[in-house]
Amino acid sequence: MELGLANKTALVTGSTKGIGRAIAMELAREGVHVLINGRSEEEAERMVDQLKADFPATSPQNAAADLTDPSGREALAERYPDIDILINNAGQYEIRGYDEINEEVWDTYIRTNVLAADGLCRLYLPRMRKKGFGRILFLASEEAIMPSGQMPHYAVTKSMLLSLARSLSKLTAGTEITVNTLLPGPTLSEKVQQIIEGFYPDEEISFSEKERRFMAESLPHSELQRFIRPSEIGRLAAFVCSPYASAFRGSPLRMDGGLVPTIF
Repeated sequence: MELGLANKTALVTGSTKGIGRAIAMELAREGVHVLINGRSEEEAERMVDQLKADFPATSPQNAAADLTDPSGREALAERYPDIDILINNAGQYEIRGYDEINEEVWDTYIRTNVLAADGLCRLYLPRMRKKGFGRILFLASEEAIMPSGQMPHYAVTKSMLLSLARSLSKLTAGTEITVNTLLPGPTLSEKVQQIIEGFYPDEEISFSEKERRFMAESLPHSELQRFIRPSEIGRLAAFVCSPYASAFRGSPLRMDGGLVPTIF
């Protein structure tokens, strides 16, 4: 399906790997000029080179920056002042018990997972409103609505994104600007794959068998019974950014593999 996104420009934060990389790939497939962001100039440049090779009709750019630093965000917006799509994907996570989470950890997670995204919205949403079109998409998690208790600091920040998206959506009434949130379930990023491999280091079995066993043992409530592939999330993100998705407004869009047992 052609999504009507050709020649749009998108900033995808944290797009050198994982879900962000997959979203960048799917947007480029639709003819979007993607600004690749990460903290590493070299990793961002490698991704830019790949997009140029795979989708030569597009013009990807290196937008490496530390988005937790307000000056880094401002410099990025000055360099690339005109975008149509903002994907707030960058963030961090780890399993950590509540007793291990001190104020420094809270500060780091809030700055990285919430304030960096909010800072970009403050810079780009007014410009989208002047232009009359825009898409802002936050990447949250099933942890935002079903905290496991294994990473409360992460869960809190992802819940904050749901509220922020709903609040910002109110500012776009009557325009062709939308603000939404995706809530992926357990996803097979590079980091997750390493973790799964580490669970069965001495067993000579395929990764698909390791994945099946891990899901059965650790996530038995998942109806999908495999990890979501980043490309699946990338395709959904591309659709939500398209003109065909203009009725999604402040929506939390779940792609959790049936892990969350509630209706809403």
